[in-house]
Amino acid sequence: MTRFGQGGGCACKIPPGELETLLSGLTDRAATDGDTRADADGDCPGALLVGPEHGDDAAVVRLRPDLAAISTADFFTPVVDDPYTWGRIAATNALSDVYAMGGTPAMAINLLAWPRAALPMELAREVLRGGLDAARGAGCPVAGGHSVDSPEPLYGMSVTGTVHPDRLITLDGAAVGRPLTLTKPLGVGVLNTAHKATGEVFPEAVEVMTTLNRDAAAAATAAGVRGGTDVTGFGLLGHAQRMARASGVTLAIDAERVPVLAAARTAAAAGHISGGTRRNLAWVAPHSDLTAADELTALLLADAQTSGGLLVAGELPGHPVIGEVLPYQGHTLVLR
Repeated sequence: MTRFGQGGGCACKIPPGELETLLSGLTDRAATDGDTRADADGDCPGALLVGPEHGDDAAVVRLRPDLAAISTADFFTPVVDDPYTWGRIAATNALSDVYAMGGTPAMAINLLAWPRAALPMELAREVLRGGLDAARGAGCPVAGGHSVDSPEPLYGMSVTGTVHPDRLITLDGAAVGRPLTLTKPLGVGVLNTAHKATGEVFPEAVEVMTTLNRDAAAAATAAGVRGGTDVTGFGLLGHAQRMARASGVTLAIDAERVPVLAAARTAAAAGHISGGTRRNLAWVAPHSDLTAADELTALLLADAQTSGGLLVAGELPGHPVIGEVLPYQGHTLVLR
């Protein structure tokens, strides 16, 4: 499966710097500057609470004073060769955007592109079956979807969720003095790259990518977390930079405290680094102080994750604290 896609998982994302340039000036002014947006802090139904301003994980619109709808979409090329497992991973990753906002998935629809002339439709069925099982695990019904014939396979979901407006978790909510917690280990991008190059299967990477962020999101909401994101294609450093920039702070990360899958260090040392990971590091480097880490460590921290964990400004029981939120100190990120 992986040989039919030029990228793999979230590593096939458009690089963050290129994406920001692409989207510059394309904001819907009616959505962000109109009367609806102006009343976003009030009780007006239809008020856009989270739009494109910071590049959050999903959009959020108020339905009533105590209820908001979350909307997101995510899809990518195969990250593993087993179609059922790829379906589970892609669906888990799409659902994660709702959890990252502090919400609960309510409904999903499939997004499928398939090279009909190159791959049997039976494999596509296995992909969809994997996605259905992941959504069932989240208690989220899958209500159809959309498919196209395509030169390379792509799969994911558009997911709608719900959240109380007062419990939203957003990129601009990282308050000074809060600890930073990461809920899944890094390294799946390196291992996915190694899998594509060698065919070796890494069960520990699959376990990470198919674990829902449901429990972590519930713990974050219970702890009163208001700042956070999930760690996917832009890597820990890339997503941390986006959160620091949106919140107007510096995020200090203790590199030795960041959990990394054991096999990932070996794979990274062997050169299994994706182009997306290198682009992530190049994007954050001009705005960060990375001098405390060697190049291999910095690359692992920038590793393009697929279906990674949550990075939150708060402490969650059972998950490692990897740093803290500081007043802005001239850099968005500082490694210690």
